Amino acid sequence: MKSTNLSPIRVGLLGMGTVGTGTFNVLQRNQEEIRRRAGRGIEITMVADLDVARAKAAVGEGVQVVDDARKVIANPDIDIVIELIGGYGIARALVLEAIEAGKHVVTANKALLAVHGTEIFAAAHRKGVMVAFEAAVAGGIPIIKALREGLTANSIQWIAGIINGTTNFILSEMRDKGLDFDVVLKEAQRLGYAEADPTFDIEGVDAGHKVTLMSAIAFGIPVQFDKAYVEGITHLAAQDIRYAEQLGYRIKLLGITKRAANGIELRVHPSLVPAKRLIANVEGAMNAVVVQGDAVGTTLYYGKGAGSEPTASAVIADLVDIARLHTADPEHRVPHLAFQPDAMSNLPIVPMSEVVTSYYLRLNVADEAGVLAKVTGILASMGISIDAVLQREADEVGGEGATQTDLIILTHDCVEAKMNEALAQMQALPTVLAPITRIRKEELA
Repeated sequence: MKSTNLSPIRVGLLGMGTVGTGTFNVLQRNQEEIRRRAGRGIEITMVADLDVARAKAAVGEGVQVVDDARKVIANPDIDIVIELIGGYGIARALVLEAIEAGKHVVTANKALLAVHGTEIFAAAHRKGVMVAFEAAVAGGIPIIKALREGLTANSIQWIAGIINGTTNFILSEMRDKGLDFDVVLKEAQRLGYAEADPTFDIEGVDAGHKVTLMSAIAFGIPVQFDKAYVEGITHLAAQDIRYAEQLGYRIKLLGITKRAANGIELRVHPSLVPAKRLIANVEGAMNAVVVQGDAVGTTLYYGKGAGSEPTASAVIADLVDIARLHTADPEHRVPHLAFQPDAMSNLPIVPMSEVVTSYYLRLNVADEAGVLAKVTGILASMGISIDAVLQREADEVGGEGATQTDLIILTHDCVEAKMNEALAQMQALPTVLAPITRIRKEELA
């Protein structure tokens, strides 16, 4: 028991926003249990935030508050720096300076690590310090720890995750209320689920950052967000969600990384998922990640992917890990990306044109004889086989007397390059009256 007599580990916090406040509050509230688990106290003794008055009000007496993050890094009494500023700019400089100063770093900054992770982890390895980032992926869900430690016996086959709560909330609302994307986005902004500028969320960039980190840990490859295929949900229409439902599927924005014959797939896009899969039933702003390992089979991780205290839960778990391993030989700690730095793989990221998957296609076509035959003929000529066809009556789509209708096709697996070519030929048909909607289908079996 003598280890609990160690002096508390001292933490400097950069950024006293939603997550920073949550971290401070949870650490205060559960400090006794955290001390019993960590073997020593963990205290935030210094905070940097541009809004000094707000930060002082949040932390109260006994914590030094400054407006310059570099004062925290320069303080020799600080053992760990928590970076909660976000973005690529100043955050990158501060994290690298903290590492250079010999301080461990905890960060929730997925964008920073997905783009600059290779440089940051190499710097930390040189200095013998830890960079912990559980809070960077899926908020309070301990998915990084599961991949780095819990599943370490497995050859990971694939990961598929709903890892952006904003887009999942929008898709859930579109499904529940039959509304189009633009209407639901405005509602999501009003309720605070979507930012004033929601681009990173709705275009899939945020999910891309997160799946890049999971991919690196699962397969022992460098973080390389620039090679990820990223597609958002802005082109989805209410009728696609309705048709998917009629065919037994739900549409989810998935981050997918998969071991393939020709390398590693790394992609984010809307996907039709069978309604019977657990992940298809994750609604609202919740997150879920499915991991397929060769020994364990399928595992599912579910919970809140954002918010003050859920994210703080992950930040503090990292603090406890560092407190426990603070005095350990750096060679005996869990490597940043699960694999030893000298044993990383250079497996290539598979270009999207070479990915094999199946598809949902919606064609708005003239309601006349022979259209279906022409479309299926093009698919057959490209060697793409059809799984199901749903042809709507014209008056169901456009009202009485309508001269156009929707043709829905589900295909079997084919390589994306072939589907791209088939789509170009179908789009050129005079009887195809609008841009074709293509959504990939993932069985996740």
